[in-house]
Amino acid sequence: MGKSRWTRRAGAFLAGAAPVFAFPEPNLGWLAWVALVPALLLLRGASSAREAALLGWLTGVGFLAATQYWLVPNLVWFFPPAIGLVALLWVGWGIVVWILLRGNVSVGRAVVAVFGVSAGWTVIEVVRSWQWLGGPWSLLGATQWRHPSMLGLAALGGGWLVGFAIVAANTGLVVLIVTRAAARSVGAVAVVLALVSGPLWYAGFPPPSTADRVHVALIQPGIVHGDLLSREEELTRAVAGRVGLVVWGESSVDDDPGDHPEVLDRLTALSRSVGADLLVNVDARAGASGAIAKTATLIDAHGIVATYAKTRLVPFGEYVPFRDRLGWLSRITAAAGENRQPGRGLVVMDANGVAIGPLVSFELTFPDLARRQARGGAGLLVYQTSTATFQGSWAPAQLASFGALRAAETGRPAVVAALTGVSAGFDARGNRLAWLPSAAHGALEVDVPLSVRDTAYDRFGDSVPAACAGLLVVIAVSGAAVRLVSGRRGGTGRGSPGGPGTRRTAVGENQ
Repeated sequence: MGKSRWTRRAGAFLAGAAPVFAFPEPNLGWLAWVALVPALLLLRGASSAREAALLGWLTGVGFLAATQYWLVPNLVWFFPPAIGLVALLWVGWGIVVWILLRGNVSVGRAVVAVFGVSAGWTVIEVVRSWQWLGGPWSLLGATQWRHPSMLGLAALGGGWLVGFAIVAANTGLVVLIVTRAAARSVGAVAVVLALVSGPLWYAGFPPPSTADRVHVALIQPGIVHGDLLSREEELTRAVAGRVGLVVWGESSVDDDPGDHPEVLDRLTALSRSVGADLLVNVDARAGASGAIAKTATLIDAHGIVATYAKTRLVPFGEYVPFRDRLGWLSRITAAAGENRQPGRGLVVMDANGVAIGPLVSFELTFPDLARRQARGGAGLLVYQTSTATFQGSWAPAQLASFGALRAAETGRPAVVAALTGVSAGFDARGNRLAWLPSAAHGALEVDVPLSVRDTAYDRFGDSVPAACAGLLVVIAVSGAAVRLVSGRRGGTGRGSPGGPGTRRTAVGENQ
């Protein structure tokens, strides 16, 4: 018995890690639609709610450790406790899965399971997307970035709805595997709806046709041992006369052009010679405060046109929360030795007639920022990134792949310019237009169609997470009410309380 229990626990950890292969770089996006089945089966078979909670936690540990392994060099020994703490979010999910899928599952409970298990996972993704918990990395919806038709649901409910559909398909498969004929129809319907809803929405809302296009050059110098600015100038001059906008990556300029006239002169001269506006990224001390900020700076032939300072900073990477108490972490990990200064708000810039919404690196993972830029009038989302710390890992490709999701959500094309990492371009439906891998360097030219359509996600925002939270509350209250009524009527049978032998069925079952 003890050996079997520990085997199940090890299995839960490995089952939690299985979805990693659906993300970049393996890019087995189809795997996401079945990858959670082993974990769900293990949770369903738990011997008790306590065991289900432990298996749920181990599932979360496996998932986070596998999908975010590239954080180990930065967090060092702090990685295991950080993963363990965030994985506590899966404890409740494990119990929900156990309650809804254990024993003989009726038609009614199968329906509740499909929605409840999917809603529970979605709420986990929303909570762990909080900036202080590291942000929305490895969201299940992002696994479909190579399949724009599957991202159709992102235009309706954001990446949250794509992830919901993926979990619903996995749950439907489990219902097909473990239930009797009547309930299997619920599983079949869940799988079919999860798979076809995105493509149907994608087909039903094509973008407006337009002849308007902008040719963009994304400058990716890679790791440069020497004069970075000169190398970026060299790559930029190579696209002279062919592009309307040149984008450099994050931290591409070390000195603030506003405080260093000689740097500004070089950049304005470069803009004149290329015949295009430059969007560079300044990582330097600026202003009277002397604080360091990461600032997207648009420059034309005459000077600085507009600036945007990064508002959402990487916890521990760009600032240490409560530094007066946690500053010691900088001595034993790769945490920031000095806090960057966040900007005050988003900015939409006019780049030679094109309304661009600049965002910086980590901000690529947050759907609300892209949505706000779209609602603010941006016709092109522009991201500046740098993943030098994670070169050689799967992190650069994971970061760039978010561009497809942001484009599909907002109905705006998106480009990603990497100093180091992956540069890419996507049209307004998430179709990949161009891709320059992290091992390469050069100027990636992207012909971007400026077709724009406001999506349901633009208009209604994060309604899916709110609906999922509400659904879980309804399920919990309904379950409590059923147990209360059962207790008053003395309706339990000889089986263990709430187990398969109970005379009263769980919430959602046929009575």
